[in-house]
Amino acid sequence: MDPQQSIQDWLQNYGGPSVTPAWILCDRHLTAPDSNAIRYEDDEGTQLSKSFRELHELSSRLAGFLGSQGVQQGDRVAGLLPKGIELVVTTLAVWRLGGVYVPLFTAFGPQGIAYRTDMSRTKVLITDDANRSKLEELSPASRNRMQIVTVSSRRQPDLAGGEHSFWSSLEKASPIVESTPVRGEDPLILIFTSGTTGNPKGVPVPIKGLASFEAYMRFGLDVRKEDVYWNMADPGWAYGLYYNLVGPLLLGKPILFYNASFTPEKAYSFMDRYGVTNFASAPTAYRALKAAGPDLVDRYPPRLRVASSAGEPLNPEVIEWARAHFGIPIHDHYGQTELGMVINNHHHPDLQSELKSGSMGQTMPGFRMVVLDESAQEVAPRTEGQLAVDTQASPLLWFKGYWEDDAKTSQRYTDDGRYCLTGDTVSYEEQGFFFFSGRSDDIILSAGYRIGPFEVESALMEHPSVAETAVIGVPDELRGEIVKAYVVLHSEQEGTEELAEELRMLVKRQLAKHAYPRIIAFVDELPKTPSGKIQRFLLRQKDA
Repeated sequence: MDPQQSIQDWLQNYGGPSVTPAWILCDRHLTAPDSNAIRYEDDEGTQLSKSFRELHELSSRLAGFLGSQGVQQGDRVAGLLPKGIELVVTTLAVWRLGGVYVPLFTAFGPQGIAYRTDMSRTKVLITDDANRSKLEELSPASRNRMQIVTVSSRRQPDLAGGEHSFWSSLEKASPIVESTPVRGEDPLILIFTSGTTGNPKGVPVPIKGLASFEAYMRFGLDVRKEDVYWNMADPGWAYGLYYNLVGPLLLGKPILFYNASFTPEKAYSFMDRYGVTNFASAPTAYRALKAAGPDLVDRYPPRLRVASSAGEPLNPEVIEWARAHFGIPIHDHYGQTELGMVINNHHHPDLQSELKSGSMGQTMPGFRMVVLDESAQEVAPRTEGQLAVDTQASPLLWFKGYWEDDAKTSQRYTDDGRYCLTGDTVSYEEQGFFFFSGRSDDIILSAGYRIGPFEVESALMEHPSVAETAVIGVPDELRGEIVKAYVVLHSEQEGTEELAEELRMLVKRQLAKHAYPRIIAFVDELPKTPSGKIQRFLLRQKDA
């Protein structure tokens, strides 16, 4: 394998002046001997599969319907959908029209949905029965700007109020014959990430970013033709969307979707049933599998060839547990929503190195990762500093800036534009192994999810009893971190457990189920700077 030649080929194929995403991700695989594109299973035991040919036909029809509703090249279409056939059909249909897909995690509440759809100016939102009720709580302005398409448990005619039924609309539509060609620089996805000093930021992912995605699938994960690949991540988030939906489609591999609540036994059973050989998940899942004990491993002996972890640092003891029980170590990988994966303990044999305890790996081909001091100068090995991408030596870097936010974009780059900053503090050794130290912002990494304190604080402030609040992450053995909220109440209020539960439910309902504060501490005041800024680092020191 010549990584540099492969990178050049991918950039040429995906970054040119006229590319067709639907052909890249679906239509070029129609004649493959094994054209199975998706295998789906849920908690009730329902099993479904679709070939690339079937995905082509269904997405062409849905594209025909969306086009009849005015969706054109560059328009944003959001999906508030669980793992399933409809999710994949929706994304491919949007891309057939040259549109931009906006992922919405199904645990988002009305507030999280409204912000992302308002900021992206979403034209059509596709959801299902289970999530449709959340849209009732959107403001009239948010609700009326979008057309709503609902995947119903029953294939029914169009719904009241001018809304549309997914399957009924698809089956009545005339399929488009030719997909819209676009430029490699045009956006494929608009995904929102979280920060600490403001609302979530939109990240446009250009079509040429597919080159970076394929590099990770092949270099980092070493997904092979004979592999059964299962990535547990939810496509409502970057790792799941990039590498659980787009990645397999790029390689012509079946997507494995298990739409069920997680338990160790279900996960082991699913891997056994499908013969999974290449597995990727967040550290939370591995910690849960470890905590379940050896009996399940004996009952469902895994056939894993490789296992990978991403989303937050992986504990060394979990890696050793996997080596003892699976016969293979777990390879830790590092990336961000804005970058995709950039540092890996690579599985590809030509790039593989002996694992170093506590290291997140070495730079992936196509990137040059460096460590900078406070003056934006590259530091020597074994010196802590901020991890950054050398833009002049990283052909796979696709991030150019945040959606309509020049101020936040400028904060991601050094003054001369040479380096793209990650906000994470690391060090590296002479052999190029990087070691994670901490985050220079306040992002909370819980069970693989990146949670911005500002969003949680905003939701808590909606409660009439809350005067002020500050949210931090505190260590948790299973989830890595959990959300803790320090809450100052209005003078007439009392901090009871009943009120704490009200606040938890408020965040669950308004923002997202994964983002609620598991710990709530009622306090008289919050530590602040003289200018009035909350000093979260003092709260973190208190809980260290």
